[in-house]
Amino acid sequence: MRVSALHTYPVKGCRRIDHQQAAVEPWGLAGDRRWMIINLDGSEVTQREVARLALLRVRPVGGGLELRFPESAPLLVAQPVPDPVTHSTLWQQPYPATAAGPAADALLSKELGRDVRLVWMDDPASRRPVEPEYALPTDRVSYADGYPLLLANSASLDRLNDWIAESGSDEGPLPMARFRPNVVVGGAAAFAEDDWLGHRLRIGAVEFRAAKACGRCVVTTTDQETGVRGREPLRTLARYRNVDQKLLFGINLIPDTLGEIRVGDPVEVLDRFPLS
Repeated sequence: MRVSALHTYPVKGCRRIDHQQAAVEPWGLAGDRRWMIINLDGSEVTQREVARLALLRVRPVGGGLELRFPESAPLLVAQPVPDPVTHSTLWQQPYPATAAGPAADALLSKELGRDVRLVWMDDPASRRPVEPEYALPTDRVSYADGYPLLLANSASLDRLNDWIAESGSDEGPLPMARFRPNVVVGGAAAFAEDDWLGHRLRIGAVEFRAAKACGRCVVTTTDQETGVRGREPLRTLARYRNVDQKLLFGINLIPDTLGEIRVGDPVEVLDRFPLS
């Protein structure tokens, strides 16, 4: 098995950036989801509520970002000076954040059709813990939904697309972009990742815990090129991958060691891990 693709999403909900190599930090791949768009009450804005967010192209520039929507001039946003006085929430949990500034807020508000703000997580080491049932007390995550990295298996997508075709749906085949993974693995059997849960994985020279299967949401029905929603893959996942009312595709990883991973790196399944 080997890594076939690596992706980050600098602003939560934005279009992916493809990488040949990426540094692994305790809270995820370097630069992944350190920025988030929030409503004026501090609650998160994601593709779940605003599918148009899929059209946001982001390019890291220095310590900041370039933001761009189709048919819109790009905007450079400097990395703000850490000053966590803005209150943000994610899954109803409050976290201090640093405001990106009025220019970014104005662009995003115009493009998304609601009053929003852009914020930056200045210090992931002191911010969000990972779900305690599946993690150690010291584990941390950026603005990703719950875990530092998401791994997906290309053979599992092939099997899912076969099921979609067999159903007679005209929505397939779906690309891996629908599932917004950080790491894509090739060379494994379809859904072999189910058996990796509770084990350590070594990707290149970096070790991870395969902590939990990923339950999927409406974001997977959103075409990441157009922002248009459909019914797949949730309709088919509900038939074949419904476990305890969660529609499973991909697994969540937590880094045990740090380093750099690359496209082409081998992926090995190691021993089981304890949670304490």
